Amino acid sequence: MAAAPQIVHAPDQAIAARSNADELALLLACCAQGAGLEGWFSSGTLNWEKFISLAENHRVIPQVYCSLEPYFAEVPSTAVAMLRRKYRQGTCNALWFTHELALIASSLEACGIRAVPYKGPLLAQSLYGDVAARQYHDLDILVLPEDVNPAKAALADVGYVCSLNLRKELERNYLSSGYEYSFDSTSCPHAVELQWRILPRFYAVDFDLEACFERAESLRIGGRTFLNLCPGDLLLILCTHAAKHIWAQISWLLDISKLVGTETIDWDRVWEEAKDLGIRRIVAVNLLLANDLLGSRIPDRIHAWLEADGVSLVLRDEIMQRFRAGEDSDTESIAYFRLWSRVRERRRDKARLGWRLLSTPSVSEWNEVHLPEPLFRFYYLVRLFRLAKRFGVAA
Repeated sequence: MAAAPQIVHAPDQAIAARSNADELALLLACCAQGAGLEGWFSSGTLNWEKFISLAENHRVIPQVYCSLEPYFAEVPSTAVAMLRRKYRQGTCNALWFTHELALIASSLEACGIRAVPYKGPLLAQSLYGDVAARQYHDLDILVLPEDVNPAKAALADVGYVCSLNLRKELERNYLSSGYEYSFDSTSCPHAVELQWRILPRFYAVDFDLEACFERAESLRIGGRTFLNLCPGDLLLILCTHAAKHIWAQISWLLDISKLVGTETIDWDRVWEEAKDLGIRRIVAVNLLLANDLLGSRIPDRIHAWLEADGVSLVLRDEIMQRFRAGEDSDTESIAYFRLWSRVRERRRDKARLGWRLLSTPSVSEWNEVHLPEPLFRFYYLVRLFRLAKRFGVAA
């Protein structure tokens, strides 16, 4: 069995801001489809320590290692040694997580629970052909809401401990307003995310998980078969995940670029599903960014949307500027939620986003104020008070 993973925390957020155009350009060249690297190493101006930190920050060590390997004779030996060490550690992590996923899947299956792992080993295997060809530091597993509590018990059976301890009377409310439980193993904190929604409720992007489960396909890894999201559902989910984090990592756009390049997507169905969810602009911005940074193609269906929706192009330009400047996004700020309102194309979705943000209590509200169950409806007042306090101070 592979060794337990070594958790490598993201470098200081200022790393991206300090990186200059040369390091970022080489990083994108390593990730871009069909990009050659001849002539990149003759100038001697590259800061290799900064470059490797940037690759770690964007979670693309496997792509960088494999792209640079033919040119290692031209790369400083210290940089090669650092890259090789990070690549090997990433491989060990991937093998450990793949082994753990098999144990968890067996436990869930024994309890009669349908589960769909996504990202992690399955995404690496389906898009890159190798569970170690992508960096990841946890396992994301989707279950239906009615299976959450049995799934928690199944995870406990294989040694995982839920990191969130709620009062029993709060658990039902958390299932309706939250979206995941995090689990620790004895050797890895936050190793598993058990999810019954793709995004927290307040984002107002309500995927039909039952339909996603019905469309799921089979994927075999290491002698075991898993349920895997179909390409169309996977694309929509990856796009919303990248938008949730304001496109802060190249790895997310790389996954989208690779998926689009497989040509297995039913674009008619996906585009209609994106319309129903109100995320056509989110999909369009993702595809624009993947095209600009990695050379990914933009399907014809999306071109027609872009001609009619100038906001997508404006958002692309703003995000590209932030990306190249290495700016960090505070996901608890007013600016963040303003941006999220702009990436929604329908007024009703903007309104739902605002209302749910104001009215949906979080774990922090429940922990700060203990109300008896008959008074749970007043938690939204606690939420309003805390938001007013936080954003008032920020303003």
